[in-house]
Amino acid sequence: MTQTIAPRVRTLVLLLLAATGLLFAGAGPVSAHAAVTGSAPQQGAVVDKAPTQVSLTFSEKVALSGGSLRVLDPKGKRVDRGDPANLTGTTYAVKLHGGLPDGTYTVTYQVVSEDSHPVAGAYTFSIGAPSQTTVSVSGQTAGGGVVGTLYGFGRYVSYAGFIVMVGGAAFVLACWQRGAGVRALQRLTVAGWLALTAATLGLLLLRGSYTGSGKVGDVFDLDLLGQVLQTKTGAALVSRLLLLAAAALFIAVLFGAYEKREDEEKRDLTFGLAVGGVVVSAGLAASWAMSEHASTGLQAGIAMPVDIIHLLAVAGWLGGLAALLVALYRSPADTPVDALAVRRFSRLAFGSVLALVATGIYQSWRQLGSWTAFTDTRYGQLLLVKIGLVAVLVGIAWVSRRWTGRLAEAVVVKPREESDPVAAADADEKEPARAGASGSGSGSASAGKGAAASGKKGAGGSDKADGESERAAQLARQQAAIDTARRKERRDADPNRFGLRRSVLAEAGVAVVLLAVTTMLTSTEPGRTEEEAKAATSASAADASSAGALTLDMSFDTGGEEGKGVVRVDLDPARVGGNEMHVYVQRPNGRAFDIPEVKVAFTLESQDIGPLPVVPDHITTGHWSASGVQIPMAGEWKVSVTVRTSDIDQTTVSKNAQIG
Repeated sequence: MTQTIAPRVRTLVLLLLAATGLLFAGAGPVSAHAAVTGSAPQQGAVVDKAPTQVSLTFSEKVALSGGSLRVLDPKGKRVDRGDPANLTGTTYAVKLHGGLPDGTYTVTYQVVSEDSHPVAGAYTFSIGAPSQTTVSVSGQTAGGGVVGTLYGFGRYVSYAGFIVMVGGAAFVLACWQRGAGVRALQRLTVAGWLALTAATLGLLLLRGSYTGSGKVGDVFDLDLLGQVLQTKTGAALVSRLLLLAAAALFIAVLFGAYEKREDEEKRDLTFGLAVGGVVVSAGLAASWAMSEHASTGLQAGIAMPVDIIHLLAVAGWLGGLAALLVALYRSPADTPVDALAVRRFSRLAFGSVLALVATGIYQSWRQLGSWTAFTDTRYGQLLLVKIGLVAVLVGIAWVSRRWTGRLAEAVVVKPREESDPVAAADADEKEPARAGASGSGSGSASAGKGAAASGKKGAGGSDKADGESERAAQLARQQAAIDTARRKERRDADPNRFGLRRSVLAEAGVAVVLLAVTTMLTSTEPGRTEEEAKAATSASAADASSAGALTLDMSFDTGGEEGKGVVRVDLDPARVGGNEMHVYVQRPNGRAFDIPEVKVAFTLESQDIGPLPVVPDHITTGHWSASGVQIPMAGEWKVSVTVRTSDIDQTTVSKNAQIG
């Protein structure tokens, strides 16, 4: 059985790497946690006069830097001036240069949401009339590339390190205090501390580039690091490092002075270590809760302590599971993990699962807000996967609990030498020891005689005696190794222990994937935020539609030289009463051009009203406008546009549209 340990551990490691690779490869850039709910000018809008500033409204507060909001002209040149500023609440604006010419302008933004995740995007608006632009609005993402992948991996390692470190220490203190002297458990807990410390340092270095340029070369930029230290996330990472120093002292005491104390002395020290461990663990968990999802949004004051409890419960369950797996496979033959320790962990895991269910229900309600968000948002879909994995994990844990019960029953019901393979092995070894002891007594007498005789023989007999003693010591070491191997073999032959090992190994495999999904969940936009952003966008579009945004494009061909083109009519607010009308004339390639005359007429044929003529005023190249255009009645109106491109070349084109 012992020969199968290494392959299984390797299998678990490969599963860890595969799950991490698949999830992070499929994750792509981080989803936006703060969504744009409004802008001025609006996306795709065509304004008559150049605005003095561009403003964006987000669904939550965001952090900006000097280049967070940029406005680019059709050639890609920046036309904004100064740093962006917070106008009111969640609305931010940047000033523009004066006298901007007509054309299509691109607004790009890259900010950091209140829950620490970068948000990027872009949209366009036009002054006078749309034009060709060299700026691409695609690919405006944040948190991607090599730096984004490294940052995501660092987040996974930090969660895994926290869980292994806290869970390993909890397993020793609460379930198996004899495990403080087991080197495999010591290595596991220390490895968790090292992983969390290294990942925290890495995240601190990557943070500036991750939320900014995304360039690998900026990772070691000290100016960026200084800016990160002034942010909420930077402060949380530094606090985590300070708490890890306290955690190192705790681990040193747990596996040092505590392990050397007698059982009675351990009782007093156990309480102090338990209190100190809970305080340090809660502080480390708070470094996540106070800087990510729980720190913003609905009921943040309740969500943060709930998140701390959730993280501690995960560590108690999954980290304790990792410690149990190591104890089952790597504990020495003379210090096997017993049924009592497994039962204690079973109770600890059961309490952790109850805490996870209670806190998970609250977190799901807070982050989703509706049943439809389970299927309509990425956060909800990942949450369903997580719930499914937890259900599978609980099912396997139930199997492990049955094996634990059988192991305990075997110890109680059967005689000691039959039920406990280790005890049986020890009993077998005592008989040869006794025989050896009695033999050594008689051997002593003969040895005494031999010594007297050897004294007469001189130094040659002394060398021979030294060789025999060295040979005896070598044989004793070989016999001890054989005895240890026999005890391990007998222990591993126990079918109950073997079944428990297999079920715990399966639990650990599912836990690895569960942790990867949880890490992805923490970097995904909450379903409630996503749905609120969609609702705000839909409402904005509906308002734009009802408030004006009636646009009609009609192609024309007067038959003369350069007589082909497109005429666009914008009517605002497209309701009964006074309206603002704009007419744009463009060549087929989209370039604005002037013509001698443009006339518009409105006809409501169902009520025999019209045609109502409107002659707009020429504003600029390819742009005409008229204010106070009266629409007397709601209905399906025919909008006719007469275009004259020369003294003799003209045509009339028309379209029907619902107005009012």
